[in-house]
Amino acid sequence: MERTDSLAAPDPARLQASAELQQSIHAEIDASGGWISFARYMELALYAPGLGYYAAAPGVLGAWGGSSDFVTAPELGPLFAATLARQLAQVGRAEALPLLVEFGAGSGRLACDLLTALAALDWLPQTYAIVEVSAAMRARQQQAVATLAPELARRVQWWDALPERFDALVVGNEVLDAMPVQLLARDAHGWHERGVARSPDGALAWADGAAVVAPRSTMAQLPVGSVTETHGAAQAFIATLAERLGRGLALFVDYGFPAAEYDHPQRSGGTLRCHRAHRAHDDPLWQPGLSDITAHVDFSGVAHAARAGGLQLLGYTSQARFLLNCGLLDVLRDALLRLPGGVAAPSDRAGVQLAASVQKLVNENEMGELFKVIALGRGIAAPLAGFASGDRSAALD
Repeated sequence: MERTDSLAAPDPARLQASAELQQSIHAEIDASGGWISFARYMELALYAPGLGYYAAAPGVLGAWGGSSDFVTAPELGPLFAATLARQLAQVGRAEALPLLVEFGAGSGRLACDLLTALAALDWLPQTYAIVEVSAAMRARQQQAVATLAPELARRVQWWDALPERFDALVVGNEVLDAMPVQLLARDAHGWHERGVARSPDGALAWADGAAVVAPRSTMAQLPVGSVTETHGAAQAFIATLAERLGRGLALFVDYGFPAAEYDHPQRSGGTLRCHRAHRAHDDPLWQPGLSDITAHVDFSGVAHAARAGGLQLLGYTSQARFLLNCGLLDVLRDALLRLPGGVAAPSDRAGVQLAASVQKLVNENEMGELFKVIALGRGIAAPLAGFASGDRSAALD
């Protein structure tokens, strides 16, 4: 884990925005009696209008290097989207679902690549709706979509809120991990909510609040001195989706664990991490607004919230298994054959890059095992190719 003082300083404008955000956080702490929950702090640090990490810095994700802070699967190249498109086209065609909804579309790369791949598979949604809370990210997505062929670009629209009821295919890649989490700390007397206060010198500081009852029975595995996260915002989001999704399929791709693994005694420090300049650090109170803050997803909690809202758990597996089930290797072969000269093996720079992206997507030491795919739905009869083998749904009980 990087020391925060080893990371390069951002430009003065971003430092000034961070200072303004910190003053806003100070004011909220003061107005709240000297303490706010970490969930509220995380919400402000990431999404405060004009100042939060996602609200002020539309270039935070992208290729290695430059001004980006982290890379997501769609940014590695077109193969992730082309493989995911196979699952979406299979269900969209079989179930006659005309709407595709993406939550938190990031740079817009996944939307563009999905539409391109779906067109090649001869199935397109009538509408591709993007739900994005950051105005800065929405502007970046609009720039990306503008580069598409008009036949594809005209299908894209941005929603400010979900309709009361809709039938759709739903996609969310690395959305749940960026939703605010509560922090809980265990001492000899039980669990307490950990929040944020101001130290005597005015700096942001950790402060434990009221005692709480552990929301997961598996938290009993964690020893005294442990810190962990609970995911109220993500579960509320799933509950809202369950309330409003009529007939449809929702696929969420993210890093995380079932509850029993989430609360393994060796994970006593929790999963909260910050990302900046393609490095990780563990001080979310340092320079708010200048680092991404994430926590691994409790997929058992996601499944429970979905079922409580009337959705079915249709599948849960590793990203590697999902992509391989959906034909990632066939997608790679076809992409290699389309290279100049019809290369059938990764023998030039472009081919090597394609093969390297596949390795990162499926290698268990990269994204392949840590990232999972969960499928939720209602009224879907079509079998899901992505979960044909290696389904781990039973692990979420």
